[in-house]
Amino acid sequence: MMTQDATIAELTKRIGALEAEAEIRRVQARYMFLCDTPCPEFGVPDDAHRIDLIMELYTEDAVWEGVGEYYDGQFGRAEGHAAIRAHFETFWGEKQDPALLLNAHYLTSEQIHVEGDKATGQWIHMQPWLFSDGQALLRSSRLNNAFRRIDGAWKITRTRTENVFVAPLPANFAGSYPSASVLMRP
Repeated sequence: MMTQDATIAELTKRIGALEAEAEIRRVQARYMFLCDTPCPEFGVPDDAHRIDLIMELYTEDAVWEGVGEYYDGQFGRAEGHAAIRAHFETFWGEKQDPALLLNAHYLTSEQIHVEGDKATGQWIHMQPWLFSDGQALLRSSRLNNAFRRIDGAWKITRTRTENVFVAPLPANFAGSYPSASVLMRP
């Protein structure tokens, strides 16, 4: 039989793990939310600011990588803030032709494993894409990400994505979509 102190210590440890999982879930969901197009975050004036918000989720030494036979050549590996920022800059703004009009991330099959101040998480995600020239596709990936608690806040240390499939969608598959999100407007 456990003593009262041992029981409290065990419950404290378990609550800490549950709180860590919840925070990691929020960090991952926020990352995906900020990557949606149009950006649903209210008050984000441009894509540079959106990228600033995304970068706040990452540690300075983080890695973003596409792996596997399809994503390795398409996404490669970015190490550190400057390289990860440059990676995101290829997705939005004037650099992209055709422009990305719609992109939404749907997460599923979550597994989060916390060990002290470090954690890993696995998800499968789906995302439809629609471009300004009418091209459209549906992409699915497996995510195997890592996190670290720094000064009490969980940050992403690794985003690793592996292709499950990419499938064409009919041209202009979405007949109705917003040019800007108003969801978060006060």
